[in-house]
Amino acid sequence: MKGYIHLYTGNGKGKTTAAIGLAVRAAGAGKKTFIAQFVKGMHYSELESLKRFPEIEIHQFGLDCFIVNEPTQKDIDAARHGLNTVSAIISNKQYDVIILDEVCIALYYKLFSMVEFLDVLKLKPDETEIVMTGRYATQQLMDVADLVTEMKEVKHYYSCGVEARKGIEF
Repeated sequence: MKGYIHLYTGNGKGKTTAAIGLAVRAAGAGKKTFIAQFVKGMHYSELESLKRFPEIEIHQFGLDCFIVNEPTQKDIDAARHGLNTVSAIISNKQYDVIILDEVCIALYYKLFSMVEFLDVLKLKPDETEIVMTGRYATQQLMDVADLVTEMKEVKHYYSCGVEARKGIEF
């Protein structure tokens, strides 16, 4: 079966949730999934829930949340380590689905270059499904993707002062 490249982007909620939903669906079909979370280093509830699925492996390649600050050299090093890990994962053909969560954010903050990232994507075997998520997807990423979904925020309770809630937003 041919694998495709998905891109879930936009300023709306649900990009990571959609990717994890695909991972759960793939697990139900007996497929193995590797999730690389770029930028994220905090403990999110999906880390706990995905422990229930032996077919899904998840690794974080982020530190603290630098989005409110500038990325440090440690942030850059963590993301680059993640990109190297993903390169090896793609090359070894051990996983049916590979999710690159928040890779668009990593690219936006120049934690690694677009050229480096596209070189890793070129390693994709025909049968492997790759999912990229994150705001600020470039036209170049949209062009390389076979499927692009934009999550558009129409209304969000966050703008009314509601804080992120465990199990819902994190």
